Amino acid sequence: MFPICDHNPSGRTPYVTIALIAANALIFLSCLGLMDNARALMAFYDRFALIPARPDPASFVTSMFLHGDWWHLLGNMLFLWIFGDNLEDEMGHAGFAFFYLLCGVLAGVAQVALSPGSTIPTVGASGAIAGVMGGYLLLFPRARIDVLIIIVIIFRIVTVPAWTMLALWFALQLIGAAASDPNAGGVAYWAHAGGFVIGALATLPVWLRRGTFAFWERTSGAPPHPATQYRRSAIPKVRRKR
Repeated sequence: MFPICDHNPSGRTPYVTIALIAANALIFLSCLGLMDNARALMAFYDRFALIPARPDPASFVTSMFLHGDWWHLLGNMLFLWIFGDNLEDEMGHAGFAFFYLLCGVLAGVAQVALSPGSTIPTVGASGAIAGVMGGYLLLFPRARIDVLIIIVIIFRIVTVPAWTMLALWFALQLIGAAASDPNAGGVAYWAHAGGFVIGALATLPVWLRRGTFAFWERTSGAPPHPATQYRRSAIPKVRRKR
């Protein structure tokens, strides 16, 4: 179950989301030359990746902009593009930038806390993006998301509410975290799960200011973007007979 696009354009240009995608892509491209040199790559990771057994404070930030391969980068940037613009629309550019970095750093803290002896370098924007997804779930649970469902050789695109896709994704991270060795390589499940919870909690003040459940009522649980407002205003008003 993989999200490929949404039906929720933002009300303004998501400059921070675009800048984050560009920064991640440019940093990855600049590191491509290291991919064929294992010693140089490990030296680079030793300096800039997050290593739970001996975390450098700066690495909580630098590791967020590193990726292991093309699929790692493209998958993360697709998730950021789908969910980041609407959250940036609600939080504002500066607020979203701070929120993104906060989620990424605290997701790294969660990974260190739950695998303190690991010497495996942790890289990727997944923790920060998981935070974006947690915030998105709180603000826009009924937003429409197109997901690609793959069952062996069957491929199908379906549209589901955001809460369905995001709740399933979060459950898979918890299952993966419980089933994996936190000191081994592979997916940093605890960073994903931690980032998701942190993102939801960090978005709570925004949700409270918007009116909590009344905000969901006003927006039908979807981003209040101009296209949505246009569709609502296009519905003719009628007086119903009692």
